[in-house]
Amino acid sequence: MSSFIIEGGRKLSGTIEPQGAKNEALQVISACLLTTDEVTIENIPDIIDVRNLIGLLEAMGVDVTRNSKHCYTFRAANIDADYVNSLDFIQRSSKLRGSVLLIGPLLARLGRAYFPKPGGDQIGRRKVDTHIQGLMALGATAEYDPEMASFRLEAPAGGLKGSYMLLDEASVTGTANIIMAATLANGETTIYNAACEPYLQQLCRMLTAMGVEIRGIGSNLVTVTGTCSIRGTRHRILPDMIEVGSFIGLTAMTQSSITIRNVSIDNLGIIPQSFRRLGIDVQQQGDDLFIPEQDVYEIETGLDGSIPTIADAPWPGLTPDLLSVILVAVTQCKGSVLIHQKMFESRLFFVDRLIDMGAQIILCDPHRAVVIGLDHRYPLRAHRMSSPDIRAGIALLIAALSAKGTSVIGNIEQIQRGYEDIDLRLNALGASIARQ
Repeated sequence: MSSFIIEGGRKLSGTIEPQGAKNEALQVISACLLTTDEVTIENIPDIIDVRNLIGLLEAMGVDVTRNSKHCYTFRAANIDADYVNSLDFIQRSSKLRGSVLLIGPLLARLGRAYFPKPGGDQIGRRKVDTHIQGLMALGATAEYDPEMASFRLEAPAGGLKGSYMLLDEASVTGTANIIMAATLANGETTIYNAACEPYLQQLCRMLTAMGVEIRGIGSNLVTVTGTCSIRGTRHRILPDMIEVGSFIGLTAMTQSSITIRNVSIDNLGIIPQSFRRLGIDVQQQGDDLFIPEQDVYEIETGLDGSIPTIADAPWPGLTPDLLSVILVAVTQCKGSVLIHQKMFESRLFFVDRLIDMGAQIILCDPHRAVVIGLDHRYPLRAHRMSSPDIRAGIALLIAALSAKGTSVIGNIEQIQRGYEDIDLRLNALGASIARQ
């Protein structure tokens, strides 16, 4: 198991560009299973989770051509149905959270799919009810197979049938799975309370380019008209909004000055404003963001002077993937904030590492933490720790880069699942991160 050794307390400077969006990549790569034609995808991030998904597609019989580091062509002309129903496929899928996005395309294309318990981050229970209930609304049957330790879904003899459904939650991956399955269903499918994140919008635009009629893109009411013929296309993935937010938090914590280039500002939503609420000066320059060096960043209080709450919410609210970074940034602000993580009951449990580093944090319960900013008067202390998941891992890396002294972060494979060459890219800005 590898580690990062970080010499903290250095100011950073220069320009950095976000990688392609991990969450979009997992969706659009899975959508390649819907057609026998070639699909070329650009700006794919070279990270562990994406490489594992591509490897799983290859094992399924998909022809994969690596055109360059970030560009691949996929052709799913001959999917190995026997392998998709094998124990090896289920075991590999269970270790990769993104594999849940294969279920909708496989069910629509082959008429059968196994739905193993998904792997990924250890951030609390992730239910899959929305996925299964949505696919059942399209006519699929679902039965738990104890031998395979997974649900077995089967389409009816005549194929999936379009229907109206109201989702119990605006699940991003659940909505993506249902939309992909509906593309090959008979008739029209209407999904109410659909997720509408930019990456889901990108999936819909890609499917539209492939010949699928989709109405309501960007809203929570999406209608898909099924077709029997889906063609190939060429698609480019958006910049990763989570990386953009991570770089904003890093700049503030290290009191640095950094330009983040080509961020696709129109697709960042509330993210820049959420950091501005912390007193961080986020300046828009065309499609770039410039974060100047600041001695102090002071949190905006409520109109009545009360301590503000920063909480995650479905799009266009704040993505839960950035709350860990925002929590770390607050530790050195001027003021206090209540962080409310609504979705996952274990995502805030990494704060004990920050407390060991000298942060003033009260963990109220699994979902809420009060952070009292130290206003850079008391820098965090270097510490030895381990990364519990992707987002906590990058938050701990940011904390270590701001702390004077040598910190060690173990289990960095978790960070590498979501951030491409993060040590090399930050070292180019003046950081000191070595691998061990």
